[in-house]
Amino acid sequence: MKSASNNQIKLLRKLGQKKYREREGLFVVEGERAVEQVLENGILNVREVFLEEGKAVNYQLTANSFYELDSKVMAEVTDTENSQGILAVCEIPKEASTEELSKKEGLIIATDRIQDPGNLGSIVRTAAWFGATAVLIGKGTVDLHNPKVVRSTAGATGTMPYKNCDLSKDLEVLEKKGWQTLLLDGNEGALSISKINKTNKIILIVGNEANGIDENLINANRKRVMIPSSEENRSVESLNAAIALSIALYQLNA
Repeated sequence: MKSASNNQIKLLRKLGQKKYREREGLFVVEGERAVEQVLENGILNVREVFLEEGKAVNYQLTANSFYELDSKVMAEVTDTENSQGILAVCEIPKEASTEELSKKEGLIIATDRIQDPGNLGSIVRTAAWFGATAVLIGKGTVDLHNPKVVRSTAGATGTMPYKNCDLSKDLEVLEKKGWQTLLLDGNEGALSISKINKTNKIILIVGNEANGIDENLINANRKRVMIPSSEENRSVESLNAAIALSIALYQLNA
């Protein structure tokens, strides 16, 4: 197995930053299970795989190239303390267009200023589990291909269409094509998710962890929905965004 070149190592370091991911059209998948999944399912285009020196290759050689990194460099270019000594460089999938999404049916998840990478990763993973049609990444949301987000998706990165967008504009276009928008909101006055009349075109918006959904996205035609708590609950103010989404999607799929 060949050793990674200096240029390859420089690129790996740069891909930790959003501007370089966008410029190169590449991102990094870390960890044994995650790399194994992308090699097996063939959904992502894998450019190269890098392994820590001495790590055995137990995968089909479906990537273009396998390269070795010494342990010090591996620690420098990975985002986790324990990277398991393996990472893959993958091409960022092409974004879906609003026009393409407007012709589909099902459930679209929209994120409004979700800033915690772990939350966004869990949201994507949950959306994939429940067979969501797509994910809209609103302005102010952490980069979908941030290493921490990718790790938190647990292999779901690239498994469904996505679009980085201005939610206010894209929602208007989709609503004109028959999509119904629901605002996942924990505030008083929201309707229980169990009482929603389901349609075959639903957009579910998940808001910012601390501030909820942007007021500019709230209007009379968009229903505010909530996950009701137990009547005996006296201490828990709200649910984590990803957990609330999981319950909502379970209810909408029931």
